Amino acid sequence: MTEHAPRYRRILLKLSGEALLGHADYGIDPEVLGRIAGEIREVASLGVQVGVVIGGGNIFRGAGLAASGMDRVTADHMGMLATVMNALAMQDALERMGLPARVMSAIKINEVCEDYIRRRAIRHLEKGRVTIFAAGTGNPFFTTDSAAALRAIEIGAEILIKATKVDGVYDADPGRYPNARRFARVSYEEVIQHDLRVMDTAAIALCRDYSMPLRIYDMNREGGLIRIVRGEELGTLVAHREA
Repeated sequence: MTEHAPRYRRILLKLSGEALLGHADYGIDPEVLGRIAGEIREVASLGVQVGVVIGGGNIFRGAGLAASGMDRVTADHMGMLATVMNALAMQDALERMGLPARVMSAIKINEVCEDYIRRRAIRHLEKGRVTIFAAGTGNPFFTTDSAAALRAIEIGAEILIKATKVDGVYDADPGRYPNARRFARVSYEEVIQHDLRVMDTAAIALCRDYSMPLRIYDMNREGGLIRIVRGEELGTLVAHREA
């Protein structure tokens, strides 16, 4: 592998809805959206096939709505629709940069995007189209973290990359505990046993059962995504224990 050749042929990038907020309290910050789209375009220019799952927490978070008294199934359906809105915004940002993109929804919403069909999704990826998976798994009670793990496995991604607001996994909240220790690598079992809150337990269990490596990195570090794709050990790798 040459110095600038990508390590991975196909990746799944998980973005939280909050990632699109920027400094706003609600909705999408066009500047942040453009920056993330630019990083995806840079990765795609290396020939890497990119799938994306975006949450909807910048608009509606189903669990939060349910906690305030709304029926949980209704709240989760609203959250799914919020992810479709974010996915369409990302598709638009990418296509304005000249990069073809497709939104595929786990719930039927044919007027605005395609239904999720695994073989069609893989075909889009093979043709160099960024494929954005919306509406989570299509089922209430499952998070977009679980959807990201599921889609990564289904499309045969070589790694699941989760963009967050911190530079990896710590043994305590680094915002509250300055001496918190960051892990360079941690096992799926340790994440679950110690409740490290990398992703929800169902998502981690899926990654573990299908040996899907997961890398957590700080999305605010410009250029971080392409550095990971080129093989740099940014953030924290979650994988099986080393022999």
